[in-house]
Amino acid sequence: MSRSCPICGKRKASRFCPAKGEKICAVCCGTEREVTIDCPADCAYLLAAHRYESEHPRNLPPDTALLDETIPKHISQAHEQLVAALAFSIAKFCAERPAAVDSDILSALEALAQTYKTLSSGIIYELPPQAPLKRELYAALSAFLDEIKKQRAERAASAAFKDIEVFHLLVSLYRMGLLRSNGRPRSRLFIEFLRGQFRQARELQREPSRIIIP
Repeated sequence: MSRSCPICGKRKASRFCPAKGEKICAVCCGTEREVTIDCPADCAYLLAAHRYESEHPRNLPPDTALLDETIPKHISQAHEQLVAALAFSIAKFCAERPAAVDSDILSALEALAQTYKTLSSGIIYELPPQAPLKRELYAALSAFLDEIKKQRAERAASAAFKDIEVFHLLVSLYRMGLLRSNGRPRSRLFIEFLRGQFRQARELQREPSRIIIP
């Protein structure tokens, strides 16, 4: 006998869902994927959906934070190593905390960018995220940037990073995350992208970062 979907209780359960360990209907698979279902990254239906989404990028709402900021062209290329170090730090953080999702990363990046925006204007004002995981990433990235700035200050041959430059880089990384994610509550598309770029983050889960910015 064919079973009905355990989620909706109406349609035929036809797709095996590895997250739930049983079959669900195709409609619930599509509507609840990365919403109420915490899909594993290797689910065939999830991978197919991600391929489709990558070919049809979503439009960001006009009220999205930091979209009205003007970012200098080629800022990321000019500070490529710092961007890579920040991205690696995020990938390593997520490798240590499997529960992290894209929205956690985006919230931490947005809050840190706002902090550096105030710093660039000569004001010291922080408003870190309230949720524990987001706040933890915010603190980790903030401490990482402080250490990088300290390293450069101790080397006479290295020009210090300006707060406005760090702000621009954080906004660029935040926007990249917005475009790489799909907006679903449990999406890890951006995280998977970073892991693909920095696979060694999985191997360095318990080791301190050795990245040095020249």
